[in-house]
Amino acid sequence: MAINSVSKINYVEKECKSVLNKSGIADYAVNCYTGCAHGCVYCYARFTSRFTHPYEVWGTYVDVKINAPEVLAKEIRRKAPGRVMLSSVCDAWQPAEPRYGLTRQCLEMLVRNKLEVSTLTKNQLASRDLDILAGAENIDFGVTITSLDKQLCRIIEPMASSPEKRLELLEKAKEKGLTTYAFVGPLLPFLSDSAESIKNVLKAIKEVGVDYFYVDKTNLRYGVWPALLKMLRERYPNLLEKYREIFFQPAANARYVEGIYKNARESAAKLGIADKLTIC
Repeated sequence: MAINSVSKINYVEKECKSVLNKSGIADYAVNCYTGCAHGCVYCYARFTSRFTHPYEVWGTYVDVKINAPEVLAKEIRRKAPGRVMLSSVCDAWQPAEPRYGLTRQCLEMLVRNKLEVSTLTKNQLASRDLDILAGAENIDFGVTITSLDKQLCRIIEPMASSPEKRLELLEKAKEKGLTTYAFVGPLLPFLSDSAESIKNVLKAIKEVGVDYFYVDKTNLRYGVWPALLKMLRERYPNLLEKYREIFFQPAANARYVEGIYKNARESAAKLGIADKLTIC
């Protein structure tokens, strides 16, 4: 059944055959949704559209796997134990979740069966489910923080929670005793990658008290460059040629990547959190 939302996203309820799937990020990944309403301009998960929605724009469709909890219950019984990523190609707590509650049901099942779980989100809705995670073992709770610039975030992550709300989410997770981490990135050239921007984000996550964090550059996986190109033409036409140089000239790209990671290492060292940093 298709339903129309005020944000003009096409939601379609579907049944899935499997939901506990092998993953390159962890042993398994659980994705209760195909597509993501957050519509982040840099999202690598666009590659899934090649197989499911080849003629639709990322961020305008979401398939809801309405039988995900029932399928997961069966798969947990017959598959070998392993670490589970929730989620790998969508945000588990995206705008459809309050209506469907699929992530919460699956999360309860994973914790009840004592599986190791790692989460990553940009949505404050995840605070709803901290009660499930509190006291559970082998849980890593992650939040993506790309920038503290609210105006920029509204452009590059239009439906995600604000930076402040995401930091609050990390604080709440720490209060529950969870192991927390921040994913800082992907850093966008000339928008969120300055030494000052990186320093400000690292200072904020230090104040929250995350146990560890990652810093990542922008990667031009399937569909990302066309999305960036559209954004640049509409919002930052003056940066277009600089982006072409960075992403399509190997020598320039190498210098650029070395520079932003150097800034990240230096900021982490000055803040006393270098031991918590992993460069992607």
